[in-house]
Amino acid sequence: MTDSPFTLHSRSSQCAARRGEVKTAHGVIQTPVFMPVGTQATVKGITPENLKELGAQIILGNTYHLFVRPGHELIRQLGGLHKFMNWDGPILTDSGGFQIFSLRDLAKITEEGAAFNSHLDGSKLFLSPEDAVMVQQALGSDIMMCLDTCIPYPASREEIIKGTELTGRWAKRCRDAHTNREQLLFGIVQGGMHEDLRARAIDELLEIGFDGYALGGLSVGESHEQMMDITEHTAAIMPQDFPIYLMGVGKPEDLIEAVWRGVDMFDCVMPTRNARNGMLFTSEGRLVIKNARFKDDPRPIDEACDCYVCKHYSRAYLRHLYMAREILSSHLNTIHNLHYYVNLLAEMRKAIEDDCFAEYRRDFYSRRQQK
Repeated sequence: MTDSPFTLHSRSSQCAARRGEVKTAHGVIQTPVFMPVGTQATVKGITPENLKELGAQIILGNTYHLFVRPGHELIRQLGGLHKFMNWDGPILTDSGGFQIFSLRDLAKITEEGAAFNSHLDGSKLFLSPEDAVMVQQALGSDIMMCLDTCIPYPASREEIIKGTELTGRWAKRCRDAHTNREQLLFGIVQGGMHEDLRARAIDELLEIGFDGYALGGLSVGESHEQMMDITEHTAAIMPQDFPIYLMGVGKPEDLIEAVWRGVDMFDCVMPTRNARNGMLFTSEGRLVIKNARFKDDPRPIDEACDCYVCKHYSRAYLRHLYMAREILSSHLNTIHNLHYYVNLLAEMRKAIEDDCFAEYRRDFYSRRQQK
């Protein structure tokens, strides 16, 4: 068992929610935390300086995309991913397993790894578990993820067993290839919607020993109830003295419910992607800025929000930018949405510290019902 980078500070008496921190080479992350997604060495529509101003603690890069373009060796030569993108805080790199899954028509998964055609030019590429670690070590991320096989939903039990067992064997190979122990390495728990397969996967990963543990294979088409049931079951039997990361999730209510069930870390493209599509998150629910009723609305997006955008711009102006397809629309919407997500997790940390998470959760839903 490896030493844990996680320190628990407080736990809710009302549920499994917990408040802690994760120590990395580029700083300490306060948890629970939301991590903005910067797939190609940039969080779309926003600068690293903006991210710092709105309180982002850690961001994501993606192994697959940076491996394909511009190449991990180029990034290494230019001083690593932090210097390359001018971000001096912690970075987590996803292994590329989900991207290979989403490009499965272009990929072939074998025991050795994933052979695939580049989505850019069709060139033949190969990524083994060892390659995934080598690429992430070249990038210099603070938290690396094992290469895993993301299992589709629905899938037969036999398919899920096969994929989960392959993920376990790949995890062992990733750990064996891991040479720079200043970079943390997280194992990924697969197992589909089967509690027994999830438990078996955790046992295998614990035997190998990682710096943190992630729930993979969720938010791939299952219902919200299924996702939360598996999250609750799996988080409860994961090692409680290590960080627990729910990958690729999600909606604000998903974050509330997953923190309630003991999850520490989250990422999702939803706040940035929705921003570019004119969907804004507010304390009272979602707001679609293109709607005609906002044409002459002088109010900010959210009167309860203190972000830069809500302090300076009206709904009418933001609707005008969106309808005119101005680049500034995506920039300002992204600042607001990421501020909302970062602030939501800050509020949850405070509620856990004050041991009033049940009341906070109830208030969260009541504000939406009043809209």
